[in-house]
Amino acid sequence: MHHEDLTGCAQASLDWLARVANVRRSVCLAVDAESGMLVGLAGYGVRGEDVELFSWSVSDDDGSLVAALSRQQPAQVRGTRGNGHVVRTLAPTPLGVAGPIIAYPLRGTRTHEQALGLLLVRAGVDATPDVEWLISVLGQKMEQIRGRGSLAEELRRLRRERALFYTIINSVTDPILLTDTEGRLIVANARAERLFAATEEESEGRRRAVELNNMLFSAALSRSVVDAPAEARELLLVDPSDGSDLLFEVLSSTVEDPREGTGIVSVLRNISDLRRATEQIEENYQKLRVAEGAARAERDRLNLIIDSVADPIIVTDSGGATVLMNAPAEELFTVGLEAPSSAQRYVQANDAHFSSFISGLLLGESGPGEVRRGEIGLSNPNTGDPVPVEAIAGKVTTDTGELTAVVTILHDRREALERAGLFEQLKVASGELQMRVQSATAELATQNELLRRQAIELEQASRLKSQFLANMSHEFRTPLNAILGYTHMLLQGVAGEVLPNVKRQLTRIDSNGRHLLTIINEILDITRIEAGKMPMQITEFNLNELVPEVMAELDPVISRSKLSVTPRLSEGDHVVQSDRQKVKQIVVNLLSNALKFTHQGCIEVAVVLNPPERTVAISVTDTGIGIAREHHERIFEDFRQVDDSPSRQYGGTGLGLAICRRLAHALGGRIALRSEIGEGSTFTLTIPMEAP
Repeated sequence: MHHEDLTGCAQASLDWLARVANVRRSVCLAVDAESGMLVGLAGYGVRGEDVELFSWSVSDDDGSLVAALSRQQPAQVRGTRGNGHVVRTLAPTPLGVAGPIIAYPLRGTRTHEQALGLLLVRAGVDATPDVEWLISVLGQKMEQIRGRGSLAEELRRLRRERALFYTIINSVTDPILLTDTEGRLIVANARAERLFAATEEESEGRRRAVELNNMLFSAALSRSVVDAPAEARELLLVDPSDGSDLLFEVLSSTVEDPREGTGIVSVLRNISDLRRATEQIEENYQKLRVAEGAARAERDRLNLIIDSVADPIIVTDSGGATVLMNAPAEELFTVGLEAPSSAQRYVQANDAHFSSFISGLLLGESGPGEVRRGEIGLSNPNTGDPVPVEAIAGKVTTDTGELTAVVTILHDRREALERAGLFEQLKVASGELQMRVQSATAELATQNELLRRQAIELEQASRLKSQFLANMSHEFRTPLNAILGYTHMLLQGVAGEVLPNVKRQLTRIDSNGRHLLTIINEILDITRIEAGKMPMQITEFNLNELVPEVMAELDPVISRSKLSVTPRLSEGDHVVQSDRQKVKQIVVNLLSNALKFTHQGCIEVAVVLNPPERTVAISVTDTGIGIAREHHERIFEDFRQVDDSPSRQYGGTGLGLAICRRLAHALGGRIALRSEIGEGSTFTLTIPMEAP
């Protein structure tokens, strides 16, 4: 206890008491002789503000604390509130606890009616020798300090220092706050109170803004202050006056106080204007970079243009000095150091002629205007041959009319002179050519008329062919259907029992008749498609149901082929909108071809859905003979097969794949082929899930 002030001595005593005797809540009160008040000196485990603002008149006979001053032994008293004392909690005494309190009188060596002060602890704290020793020593120390000075002066000094402290922090333009670790406000300057404090008399909007600011500030502290207390971070708050956004940079640090515990000091620096200025600078910087890039690109583009021009281009400044020229101009106005003296003389002569032309523009000899045209006689420095050029010079001026540069383009006139010589020859040849053109035009008109008539005849023949095929197909189908019907009736025994050899012949008639009917139907389909009269019936159906149906219809053929035909359907039931009969006809044809041209192995019919493209594909893959790459397009032509010879091994009209491709196009789809000789084939029909 080497403190010379009463408050420091009392605080050191309470700290020692907590450390040695494990007393976690204690308050030291002292009697101010001048004011006659019992005032708070120090506290441990309690709010410092409650201790500093506590006062009680020693002349109040009803006060149990005053009665405890007159006792020689510790007294148990009930808590009371100081007059005019305002605290944030409802603690009945500065000790901040409810219930009985033990008051130890603090006396010196001299005999006094009243003690110099009181030591308040919670009831239940044992009066150990350490506690009794501290009470004795603290009383003596208080007696010594009171002999040297007045307690009121000590309190006035403390209050003056407190007022000075608030004056200092209120003069700071940045909000300053002292909070506990849970974000509750302990001390704040005036700037901070405008953001985080509001009275009941103020408007509801301001109170809500203050509540929002407290919530945002507490959330910011809870996230990062404990982990990184010295790290600056940004915090967006609301101005309670007008509701505008305020951006602050928060710098927080933790402080330790034996009475208050751990606290957090936060300084908020308003960076709203700084952020806007930074953003504006960044925006201007980006614009500057874009402008620099555009200027650089424009300069590079200009250099590229100048270098790519075949004519010589020379740029001179306002004094006539050359600042830029392209490669063709360098051939006329520059030579190497090892060049002969004659080449240097030619260059000097060229420069003199060019300077004379430019000086005329600078001096205004060409009259008003910014462009001058004229002819200059130059020479090739290497050969000495004359190079007549036409010069076009133009001024480059600023917005104020100040001359900055002169751009001159030299156009070589040698080709023009040569063309002028050739022009006369062309005039003579043109007359002869005109006569030949007239003759050829007349002959061409005759040929065009013949071609037009042939085209009309071909169109009529094609139309008649299509009409003939359609009519004949109908005419063939009617008697053929009758033949097939009667043959079927005979095979069924309608006219009586048929002998085996006759039945065998009738079966051949029925098989060949059906083959002939298939050919007639294919011819009829191809003519309908060419005429654009193929009807379309758009319905909804499931491809996973269509494939098994096709396999069921071709089951007799599959059984005879002894091949493994496997369906691979897509997962789920995918409904498409298209012409079910046309799709079925294509799949039947593709599967029939696979069965016809596959002698061993297997066939797979797969259904694959492509949701991103809204399409579905049906592929028929076989292990048959395969098709050479050069015949991939040929097999889709009318009446065409890979083997067109009379002795070909496989039959057919050659219309099946042609009809399939045209039907696929009519459905808005396509048929693709992937095949190699001896490696089988894969025909893939791709159609949209919704037909057009």
